[in-house]
Amino acid sequence: MEGLRPIQVVENGGEMRWVKTEVNLDNHVRVPVLDPNMESPDKFVEDYASNLSKTTITKSIPLWDVHLLNVKTSEAESTVIFRIHHSLGDGISLMSLLLSCSRKASDPEALPTIPTIKRRNPSNSGGLTSWQFLLKLWWLVLLCWNTIVDVLILLGTIFFLEDTKTPLKGTLPLGLAQRRFVHRTISLDDVKLVKNAMGTTINDVMVAITQAGLSSYLNRKYGDDKTYNKGAEENNNNLPNNIRLRAALAVNIRPSAGIQAFDDMMRKDSKARWGSHVGCVLFPFTIALREDPLDYIRVAKVTGDRKKSTLEAKFTYSVVKFSPKCFTNKISSFPNRITLWFSNVPGPEEEISYFGHPVAFIALTVYGQPNALVIHVVSYASKMKITLSVDKNIIPDPHQLCDDLQNSLDLMKNAVITNQRTDPKLYTTG
Repeated sequence: MEGLRPIQVVENGGEMRWVKTEVNLDNHVRVPVLDPNMESPDKFVEDYASNLSKTTITKSIPLWDVHLLNVKTSEAESTVIFRIHHSLGDGISLMSLLLSCSRKASDPEALPTIPTIKRRNPSNSGGLTSWQFLLKLWWLVLLCWNTIVDVLILLGTIFFLEDTKTPLKGTLPLGLAQRRFVHRTISLDDVKLVKNAMGTTINDVMVAITQAGLSSYLNRKYGDDKTYNKGAEENNNNLPNNIRLRAALAVNIRPSAGIQAFDDMMRKDSKARWGSHVGCVLFPFTIALREDPLDYIRVAKVTGDRKKSTLEAKFTYSVVKFSPKCFTNKISSFPNRITLWFSNVPGPEEEISYFGHPVAFIALTVYGQPNALVIHVVSYASKMKITLSVDKNIIPDPHQLCDDLQNSLDLMKNAVITNQRTDPKLYTTG
């Protein structure tokens, strides 16, 4: 089976451009012969994905391949691994493509429901009262001020401002350092329970879960290794004071928020064009042990609301896209100065099938970044999948980190249920 697809070629001046080429599926589809009675299929699939991170796709063919692993694991009858170069599209684009190729599990003829996200729009087509005008003027001033502060911090990070050295942070070579990919399924209903009770967003809850999980993980690590433990108290709190730990949060900068229909993304006049249209914001994580687990959510909401009133994501996108070559080396050092990357992508709202095969879960991840930790979150029906991409030399126990993330959600859920029983008026029910 053949068709026309683009590949990247380097011209004489060093510039890269797309050209069309013939596609031979034999060069892209891998179906290894496997023993269906192998001892540990989950471990095999994890090792297989890890070994892929040591290789690249040759640039002489379109930059994608598919690996079909016909072995039953604890979660699925078989596993399909799509490996796609980031230049072909970001998470929003790829999720749109997946939805266009799938159907509802309950109705094999119907396309899946496109998940929608409401983006705040401060504009008002009607007239403004004096009070509304003052509020919008204040919002504009706040937007400008926050953007200036965030841009200065970003530039400081590019040149010199670095996160605290912790057991999660490592300086890795940019390229083919072997990664370990592990994932954990949590209940989306539990996440929504906490979200509704606290009056926040799903993203706020997931960021809070991540902060709480990383705090527990680091507390254990500092307790095990006293050489790190400078300034910590002699009790169960082993965390040093004033840890600077920041995540680069991926932000979709398209005018149209959320996942869009594939046909809409391919239109030339679309406000949600296919491709890589992602900026990032520097999100400071508070690393601390808290008696009330809901405090993590309160802190995440405050910081999240602050980051919604800034143009930092559009600035980072523009810097990467339009910066001169002399500035490229400085920009490439930016990931080394932060601790992790974090991304949250909405997935199908109901269970789907892919060419007649029911889909058990969807897990997104990346490799090639010089960071020891990358966290991706994607929703699917009533599930939420957390996927960790780690450097195993720096984070040798990623499954333990998954346990800490799971436990953080359980603590928050239990705290909400307990508080609702004692004083239900304190919580919303939307």
